[in-house]
Amino acid sequence: MSAVYNKLCSLLLEEHFGPIVQRVGTDLINNGGRSLHLILSTVDLPSAKVKEGLYVLIKYGFVTYHVDQKTTLYTIDCKKIIMILRYPRYMFLVKTHCGNDSEIMLEEVLKHGYITASDMIIKTYKKIQELPSSQEPSIPNLKETFELLVKNQFLMRSHSFDTMLEDTKPDYNLPNLNLRAIANLLQNEKGDPGDSKIYWKINFDRFTQDLRDQVVTSAISRRLDTNAGELMTQLINLMYLRTAPWADTSNPIPYTEIKDAVKKLNYPELEQYLEQYLHLIEEDNSQFIMRVGDSGGGQYSVNMKNAYNQLAWTTLENIVTEKYGSKAARIFRLVRNKTSVELEQIQQGAMMPAKQVKLLTYTLAQENYIQVQEMKRSGVSAGPMKTFFMFYIDLNRVVQMQVEHCYHALYNIIQRRDHESTSNKRMIDKQLRVEILTSNLKEHGATEEQLADIAEMMTPSEKQQLEKVQKSIKKLSAAELLIDETLFLLHMYQRYH
Repeated sequence: MSAVYNKLCSLLLEEHFGPIVQRVGTDLINNGGRSLHLILSTVDLPSAKVKEGLYVLIKYGFVTYHVDQKTTLYTIDCKKIIMILRYPRYMFLVKTHCGNDSEIMLEEVLKHGYITASDMIIKTYKKIQELPSSQEPSIPNLKETFELLVKNQFLMRSHSFDTMLEDTKPDYNLPNLNLRAIANLLQNEKGDPGDSKIYWKINFDRFTQDLRDQVVTSAISRRLDTNAGELMTQLINLMYLRTAPWADTSNPIPYTEIKDAVKKLNYPELEQYLEQYLHLIEEDNSQFIMRVGDSGGGQYSVNMKNAYNQLAWTTLENIVTEKYGSKAARIFRLVRNKTSVELEQIQQGAMMPAKQVKLLTYTLAQENYIQVQEMKRSGVSAGPMKTFFMFYIDLNRVVQMQVEHCYHALYNIIQRRDHESTSNKRMIDKQLRVEILTSNLKEHGATEEQLADIAEMMTPSEKQQLEKVQKSIKKLSAAELLIDETLFLLHMYQRYH
């Protein structure tokens, strides 16, 4: 792991869990699997605080442990810490699939790490009650929402954080909940919901799959149209019926099954031109699907490995365009298409002045977007003609470099956002007090004059400065989400390659 990756993980822990958890987590990040005794020897904290930090890290699934005869070793998973950046996207995904109540329910699970179904329903019920202009929540409806989250495999049972005892196969068995007991607990009365010690946690693997599928379908939608994107969604759904979720290539999908799946949708144009759409996606340069047989009207296979290979190339090409211009991107494409090429060949194919081609090529080589290999000519013993240079692109190396750039950018953005919030804390707190006071006065029937007097507590210059700060923080948060989208795509490429 790189230094900037470790720093980003440490910063995320501090931002979301505080300095104690951050110090314990950083020690595990930098030193790998360690016993409690070793952690205490390097972390300048009391034993109780270190145990508290470890408890939080284990509760949220960032740390697992292995118990043997002599000691307990704790290991941290930095990939799960990076997933904190995707929590807003997970919540939006669940809201889209399972409704508004499911978003609140998922938020409770994310806040607690793991939680019983009854506690989840109770907390969601109370939170919905607090929302302005919301309908009275229903316990049976919330139970159905919970079951829908489990049915869609967004939630799974949490058994153990011991790496030797943790089940490899996810458990989705639903508990028998006593709704009357849950209603009694909401009224602060005694009751046994029937799910004591049955805890639920987030199934991050399922969320990763759904985000992976979204990237592919949105890419096809942008490249062709919404009908093609919906067809790609149906192909991926059919892929899950016959292929392991993380297989590079799906097993063959018959045309008849694709046709039946499309008939169930309200896409008349897609149904009418299904064969043409399949042909378009198959013949497209992206090669997300392949025709692998002709029986029964044809058989098609979804190629996730190739899809993310093409998406990674496109992403890198866009990055080169943004950083160095369209002419540099032209050279980048030319080297990619030729696999390995001499400078003279680049000059001939780029259709630009030789001096400019040379400058851009060596700029890309210097920035490691293009690699250079020295070659020896056969039959030449000495002199300047003995060697020549070939330019090529090592995709794995360039992707890893870009991943590091994403880590660095995310680290800088979070640092800058924290700085904006901290340096303007007094003003932000003042605005919050004014809002609370205004809200309280409105409830007690205050006059317009009284409300205007409260509003004047914030001077025009303070309002202007606060607006500027809030705009800056929003921009930084939006940039964080966009960079994480790029990071996710590149991680998917690395997973398949």
